[in-house]
Amino acid sequence: MSETGAVIALKPDIDDLVPLEALLPPSVRDPAGESSFPKVLRRRLDKFFTEQNLSPKAGRAMWFKIAAGLAILAGSWIALFTLNTNSWEFVALYLLSGLAQTFLLLNIAHDSNHNAISSVPSVNRTLNYVFDVCGINSYMWRILHHRGHHSCINLHGEDDALTGRGIFRFTPHEPRARLHRFQHIYALFFYALFSLDYVFLRDVECFFFPSHDYLKLTRHPPREYAILFAGKIFYLTYMLVLPVMVLGKSPLLVAGSFVLVHLIVGLTVSLVFQTTHTVDSTYFPSDRSEFDNGVYHIFATTADYATGSPLVGWLAGGLNHHIVHHLCPFVCHTHYAPLTRIVKETAEEFGVPYREHPTMTWAILHHLKLLKQLGSED
Repeated sequence: MSETGAVIALKPDIDDLVPLEALLPPSVRDPAGESSFPKVLRRRLDKFFTEQNLSPKAGRAMWFKIAAGLAILAGSWIALFTLNTNSWEFVALYLLSGLAQTFLLLNIAHDSNHNAISSVPSVNRTLNYVFDVCGINSYMWRILHHRGHHSCINLHGEDDALTGRGIFRFTPHEPRARLHRFQHIYALFFYALFSLDYVFLRDVECFFFPSHDYLKLTRHPPREYAILFAGKIFYLTYMLVLPVMVLGKSPLLVAGSFVLVHLIVGLTVSLVFQTTHTVDSTYFPSDRSEFDNGVYHIFATTADYATGSPLVGWLAGGLNHHIVHHLCPFVCHTHYAPLTRIVKETAEEFGVPYREHPTMTWAILHHLKLLKQLGSED
């Protein structure tokens, strides 16, 4: 195990990063053989559910999380409108609703958009709107996340998660600007603005001013335009307008609380995701055809962290078990922990590099290390 906490890691220097398959013996690289790593791993992951007689969808633990998250969000707003709160109490309840939104985004909305909660499509579709309740358009997020991330992990120009808007250089395949020398310093500040960007700009840009080719070629149903605007109006009404108009709170107090909530949501969600693909031991392929099998692509471009911590997994929606998430995107995240153990054991057996940081703090540090390298090296 290296000092980064990875079980097996590629060299961290950008110029030394090499394709995963180059590190594997020829017998392991064969993607077609029944005894190859991808086939064996898939059989073992599938076997887990049959042997345990488990559904890959939500169980009691997941339904408890859904009920708890929705209850806290609804309860905080009921308390706001029924209790005669002073300014500090208002801010506390408002922040509680923001924490509930963060929890719902990571734990419920993400899974539902992967159809991982229920085998009944209408259940997933209904829970998809948790995104809209939190100010983010669920339809556009689904497109960006599935077409713009899962199908092209860490591919420059395609992976939407690597969109730096000129402020960040996330891959060695994009040009470096002088500003990028400081990106590891200002990164956390801009990450905190992530959800504000989505609420006010990103969704609208993707609908009306798309930058990705797959968005330019997509004809969005009129219904989705209506939901876009209805969702934004609903969100801004209950978050900003009603506290002022109904509760008589100061517009400055409400606006300040709103921004504070989004700083928490934005920073938390950004770090949960950024620490799984953009760390100094992950690889950035030059094109889709670089790997003969998508499993190798996932292992080369993805890292886990704190997989031994049930608390981190519970709060982060299992996204710290990120390799399993990409291997089994339609499986509910409450099953990720035992599946990750299977992944670790199989990867070790076949000599396939597997990356894991022992804590989220270590993962954040190695993400910032990558940003510093990319900002100072061509």
